[in-house]
Amino acid sequence: MKRTVSVCRVAIVEDHSLQRERTVEVLRERAGMQVVRVSEDLPQFVDWLRRSPPALRPHLLVLDLSVDRGPSADPRMVAELVRSGMGVLVFSAMASPALVRQVIQAGAGGVVGKRDSVDDLVEAARTVASGGEWMTPDLASVIVNDPARPPLSDQEERALVLYASGLTLDSVAMRIGVKRDTAKKYIDRVKAKYRSVGREPSSRTDLYRFAVADGYLDEALSGDS
Repeated sequence: MKRTVSVCRVAIVEDHSLQRERTVEVLRERAGMQVVRVSEDLPQFVDWLRRSPPALRPHLLVLDLSVDRGPSADPRMVAELVRSGMGVLVFSAMASPALVRQVIQAGAGGVVGKRDSVDDLVEAARTVASGGEWMTPDLASVIVNDPARPPLSDQEERALVLYASGLTLDSVAMRIGVKRDTAKKYIDRVKAKYRSVGREPSSRTDLYRFAVADGYLDEALSGDS
């Protein structure tokens, strides 16, 4: 959904002071945005947001996912912010492509790498603040081609999501329109592909953890299954 505001209010989550100061400078002077809050981690920002007046509510959150002195960003918190109407732009060193995928799945509108240019940051912030999506082809390649995330076919991915969510093989087969033996072959292939990248799925619980970590499943929606 496109958003139009006279002056965009932005908040920043970043724990490194030099990076934080530079981000504030760029967003104020180059993007013409009003920085209303700077926090060191996402829980701090969410706590401030709950207590802040509506006039200070940001239109955009520029979010560093992994911080040294606090918890990594929780995709469930990101999903709540997005549902509330806030744009979320990930500003990441890309140390964990899996976490980036989860946050994108939770609704983040874009990703900027910390090695990208100032112009990239400005363009991404403006795009996501207005309700658009932004990512460079290079970043998209890094996220998709994480070597610890095995390449799955569409049917293998569907089978993994359903099976890891708790469905029986019979139910998986019915959902994707194949025979039970075929559904089992899909799951067996998924297990073999995970083993090929050094991740041993010894149980359905392991498959569930892998599916969440790799962005196939949203833990906030499937954690109770």
